[in-house]
Amino acid sequence: MDFNEAKARAAELTALLTRYNEEYYVQDNPSVDDHTYDMLMHELADLEREYPALLSPDSPTQRVGGAASSTFAKVPHTVQMQSLQDVFDAASVAEFAARCRMLDPDATFSVEPKIDGLSVSLEYRDGRLVLGSTRGDGFTGEDVTANLATIRTIPKLLKDQLPLVEARGEVYMPRDSFFSLIKEQEENDEQPFKNPRNAAAGSLRQKSSAVTAKRKLDIFIFNLQQCEGKSFTTHDETLCFLAEQGLQVVPGRKLCHTTEEILAAIQAIGDSRQDLPYDIDGVVIKLNSLAMREEMGATAKTPKWAIAYKFPPEEKETVLREIEVNVGRTGALTPVAVFDTILLAGTSVSRAVLHNQDFITEKDIRIGDTIVVRKAGDIIPEVLRSVKHLPDAQPYRLPECCPVCGTKAVRDEAEAVLRCPNISCPAQLHKQLVHFASRDAMNIDGLGPAIVTALLDAKLVEDAAGLYSLTAEQVVELEGFKEKSANNLIEAIDRSRNAPLDRVIYALGIRGIGQKAAQLLCAEFGSLEAIEAATPEQIAAVEGYGSIMAESLYTALHDSSVSVLLDKLKAAGLTMPYEKLVAATDTFFSGKTVVLTGTLSQMKRSDAKKALETAGAKVAGSVSKKTDYVIAGEDAGSKLTKAQELGIPVLSEAEMLAQLSSNPGK
Repeated sequence: MDFNEAKARAAELTALLTRYNEEYYVQDNPSVDDHTYDMLMHELADLEREYPALLSPDSPTQRVGGAASSTFAKVPHTVQMQSLQDVFDAASVAEFAARCRMLDPDATFSVEPKIDGLSVSLEYRDGRLVLGSTRGDGFTGEDVTANLATIRTIPKLLKDQLPLVEARGEVYMPRDSFFSLIKEQEENDEQPFKNPRNAAAGSLRQKSSAVTAKRKLDIFIFNLQQCEGKSFTTHDETLCFLAEQGLQVVPGRKLCHTTEEILAAIQAIGDSRQDLPYDIDGVVIKLNSLAMREEMGATAKTPKWAIAYKFPPEEKETVLREIEVNVGRTGALTPVAVFDTILLAGTSVSRAVLHNQDFITEKDIRIGDTIVVRKAGDIIPEVLRSVKHLPDAQPYRLPECCPVCGTKAVRDEAEAVLRCPNISCPAQLHKQLVHFASRDAMNIDGLGPAIVTALLDAKLVEDAAGLYSLTAEQVVELEGFKEKSANNLIEAIDRSRNAPLDRVIYALGIRGIGQKAAQLLCAEFGSLEAIEAATPEQIAAVEGYGSIMAESLYTALHDSSVSVLLDKLKAAGLTMPYEKLVAATDTFFSGKTVVLTGTLSQMKRSDAKKALETAGAKVAGSVSKKTDYVIAGEDAGSKLTKAQELGIPVLSEAEMLAQLSSNPGK
C-alpha cells in the first residue's frame, strides 16, 4: 500500500470509527461488535505508525471515544480519565511487561478483570460524596451525581474524612437485571438494549433518577485518581484503602511478578468469565508501583503503564444437523441453522438465522457441516463459516415451494429472499392474525400468539374476519379459558369493529405499508373505496410513498384474497371510520416541523404525535435544517445531539404540553 492508498484508507477508517464512537459512547446503541471496532482501531494505528504524516491530534487513536452530553452539566476532570491501549495476544502482553522491567527488573503487576460498563469518577470532600461524573472525552464529563447516588454500593460517606478522595470505577448492569429490563422493554414495544454495557450507560444517563434506581445498576472501583491527606506507594495499597473506606473494589485481581504469572492470571479470569453475574470484556494489566507509573508517563490518550488484554469473540465449532425454513407474515422463507447445542457467552445456543440463499451459497453451508458459531455482540448467535463438509454433502438450496402450504415460492430480487405468495398459507395466517390483533393495528387486547394458535388448531377461524363470528361459548372450550376471560376476549374483538380505517389498512399486513404509511394514505383518500379506486401513480404521489410502496399496496388490494377478506370484514360489521385531521392554523405549532425523541412520561408517543398534528405541526422522523423544534423526553439520543449541533430549539415534554394546552397564536 502506497501513501495515497494509506491516506484514503485512513480517512475511511477515521470516518467509520468516529461514527462508531458516537454510537457507542453517546447513543449507547452500537452498530458493530467490540471486536470489529477494536480491529479497525488497530488497523488505523498501524497505518499511522507506518506513515507518521497521517497522524493528527483529531485521530480516533489519539482521543478518548466519548463526549460530554449537553443533557447534563459538564464536569472538567482534574485528573484526565484516560482509556487503555488494547492488545490481543500473549506476545503483546510479554512485550509490555518487558518494557516495564527495563525500569525495574523486579516490577510487579496488578492483573484485574476488565468490567464491561461505563467509566465514572466519584469525588469525596471531607469524606462526603459531592460529585459523580462520566468520563466523557477524558477531560470533560457529565454530572450524574444524582443518578450514581441511587446505586446502593456507592457509599455517601467514607470511613475517613480526608480532604479529597477521587476514585474511578465502572458502572455495570448485572445480567439478571439486564434480562429483566429487556423483557420489560419488549413487553412495552420498546427497542431493547443490545447488551448490558449499553443498558448500563443508557440507564445512568436518564434524566430521572427514579428510572435509574429501577434499573439496579452496580459499580466496581478500579483506581484511585487523587487523594489528599494520605500517601501510597503501590496500586494495591490504594485499592485496599478504598475497600476499607466502604467502596466496592474490582474483585478477582492478582499481583504477578513474571510474564508467566500474568498470562496464567489472564487465563484464569477468562475461564471464569461465564460464571460471573456480570460481563467482562478483557483483563487489565497495570504496573503496581505508583512511582514507576509516574516515570513511564502517558500518551495523549493512554497511560504507558497499563494495557487491556481484550478477549476475542468466543467462537465454537458444532455440527449443523438441519436447516429449518420458517415462513413469516409476509411470506418470507427464512432459513434457520439447527445445530448441536453449544455454550456461548454463558448461554446454550442451538439455532441461528442464515438470512437467505445468497448467504448460504457465499459461505457454502451444507447439512452435516462442521460450522463455526459466535454471538454477535455476545447476544445474537451467528454462523461465521463452514470448516468441514461431509464426503457426500451437497450444496444446500432453499425449497422451491413453501414448506407449509406447498405453493411455489417467488424470489424477491429487491431483498434477495424467497416468498410464499399464498396469502392463505397457514404459517402466514398465524403471524397475520397476531399482527392484525396487535396494539397498533386492531388493538384486540388478549389475543396473543398462543391464543391465535389455539383458535387455528380448533379450526374456529380461517382468516381475520372469522374472529368476528366467535362466541364466548366457543372460546371457553379452549384450554386455559374461563367464562370471564372468554367474555373479555369477545368484548375486545367487538370493540375493534369501530377501529379507524388507517388501523384496518395497517392490520392487513401489506408489505411495506406501516402505521405511518397507512395514516398518510387515509389522509389523502379519506375512504377505503377511494383507496381501492386509486391508480398506482396516484398512490405514488402521496407524501412518503414511492413507486415500490404504491405497487405493493395496489397489487395487494387488488388480489382476490385481500378483496374477499375486506368484503368479509365489512359484512362482519367493521365500520372503518376515518375523520380527516383538520389542523389548526393559529397555534404555536402551526406550520412547524417537529421531531419527537426519547421516552415521554405523561403520554404515549402516538398520542403526542396526534396532538401535535392537530395543532398544525408536521411530525418528522429525523432532524434536519428544516426542523423547527425537537421535543426531548427521557433518554433522548442522537436526534437531540444533532438538534443541538444545528442550533434547533429543544422543548421538554412539559413545555410541549403547555403550548398544546394554550392558544398563543404565535
